[in-house]
Amino acid sequence: MKRHGTGNRGTMRMARFPSGEQVPVLGQGTWHMGESRTSRDEEIAALRAGFDLGMTLVDTAEMYAHGEAERVTGEAVAGRRNEVFVVGKVLPHHATAKGTVAACEDSLRRLGTGWIDLYLLHWRGRVPLEETVAAFERLVQSGLIRAWGVSNFDVNDMSDLVSLTGGQAVQTDQVLYNLARRGPEFDLAPWCHDHGIPIMAYSPIEQGRLLGQPALLDVARRHEATPAQVALAWTIREDGVIAIPKAGSPSHVRENHAALGIRLTEEDLLALDAAFPPPAARRPLEML
Repeated sequence: MKRHGTGNRGTMRMARFPSGEQVPVLGQGTWHMGESRTSRDEEIAALRAGFDLGMTLVDTAEMYAHGEAERVTGEAVAGRRNEVFVVGKVLPHHATAKGTVAACEDSLRRLGTGWIDLYLLHWRGRVPLEETVAAFERLVQSGLIRAWGVSNFDVNDMSDLVSLTGGQAVQTDQVLYNLARRGPEFDLAPWCHDHGIPIMAYSPIEQGRLLGQPALLDVARRHEATPAQVALAWTIREDGVIAIPKAGSPSHVRENHAALGIRLTEEDLLALDAAFPPPAARRPLEML
C-alpha cells in the first residue's frame, strides 16, 4: 500500500495527527452528496477540483445517502488514490466486533479502494467502546484501515476512550464546530490539544445558516471576501483544527480554498466574538 500524497500544497497549511501523519487543514466533506443523480457529475468534478488545489482530505460515511456519497467519493478518487486521504465512518449499531469489519468491507467496495486512511466511529452508541476499538485494531492489522478515530465524542467520552487498552491510538474527534457552535472551546478542544489530537470540524459554516449575520458581513467586506470564506478562515484560525466544508461545484470549492489566504485581525476576532460569544461555561456537545 502506498502512502497518499499531499497534492498541491501551495498556500495549504497542514495539521498533524498523533501518528505523525500530516493532512491539509482544509479538506472536503461529502454529506448530502450522492442524493441526486443529476448533480453527481458536478459533485465528482468538485471533489477533483479540490484535490487539484491541495484539499486532499475527503470525508465520507456509510450513512451519507445510504452509501451513495461513498460511491461519489470513489469515482472522484479513481486514478489518484495515493494523493488522497480518505476518512470514512462506521455507524454505532454496526460497531461490534464483526459488524465493524463487515461495514468497513462494504464501504471499501463502494469506494472502490483497498484501504481507508482514517476510519471513525460516527457517534457513541450502545456497543462497548472496547469492542469497537479492538475491531479497529484488527482492521489496522489487516491493512483495511491505516488509523482510526471518533466523531461526536464529548470530553467525557474521550476520557473513557483513552483509558481503554488501545484507546490511546485515537487520531481525531470530528465534531460540530463553527462560529455559531463554539461549545467545544470550553473543555473539549483544550483536552484534545493537551493530548495532541486535532479536531475535525464538520458543518464549519453551519450549512449556510450564519452567513447573513451583520458582523460576519462586515468582516467579509473588510477583507473583500465572502462571509463563507471568513467563517472558514475563523474555523481554522488556530492549529489543531481541520475543516471539512462540503461544496457541490468546482467554483464553490475554489471559493472555499481562497479562505486559506485570509488572515483575520484582532479587530475582526473581537467583532466576531461579540456577535458569536465564546462559551462561558460547559455546554453539552451539539450534533447535526
